[in-house]
Amino acid sequence: GPVLYEWHTSRSAKCLDGMLTGFAGQVQCDGYGAYTHFAGEHKEITLFGCWAHARRKIFEARQEAPAFADWVLRQIGHLYRIEREADEAGTVPTLRQVRRAAESRMILNRLHRVFVGKVASFLPRSQLGRALAYALKRWPELERYLAHGHVRIDNNGVENAIRPTAVGKKNWLFIGHPEAGDRSAILYTIIMNCKRCGINPAIYLRDVLTQLPALTNQQIAD
Repeated sequence: GPVLYEWHTSRSAKCLDGMLTGFAGQVQCDGYGAYTHFAGEHKEITLFGCWAHARRKIFEARQEAPAFADWVLRQIGHLYRIEREADEAGTVPTLRQVRRAAESRMILNRLHRVFVGKVASFLPRSQLGRALAYALKRWPELERYLAHGHVRIDNNGVENAIRPTAVGKKNWLFIGHPEAGDRSAILYTIIMNCKRCGINPAIYLRDVLTQLPALTNQQIAD
């Protein structure tokens, strides 16, 4: 689908007002509190969690209890195998939902039972303690994808789309001013949508920017 970048000077929930004003539907995201706060004030929005984030926290804490962490990672791996096989088979959303109910639901129930039973075994400030608390706090969002065949198991598509911006802001000069950030968001939007459509961004920008100065306002849409 299309990609849209917006630039904001903070990470507050108010940043979501502009992008999601009037929107009703599903939003998939990580566990950042601004999303939960925004969804709490907008009942027309349903949040879906990201298993890649939940898995990463377990993976980073695996040295604290290797056997337990490896077991959890294997269970999450089974969830991803089911999704991968559905992708490879070109499974339509309705059938993907059926397969999730038959196979993924059992794995998630098992994980939830173990997380509830084990969370007290780890110090709250330990990495594994925080990882399990993270998953349990967001469990409704993490398992919600089961009943929605068109929703992914994670939001890695978004993570991959924003990775160039994270690298760029560290490596490039003259991007600290808010106006520069807004212009960069526009350019990122154009370039990433070109890539999604299989269009060479350099050729597209050269063609568009060469023609624009000679066009009237009525011709721009064409």
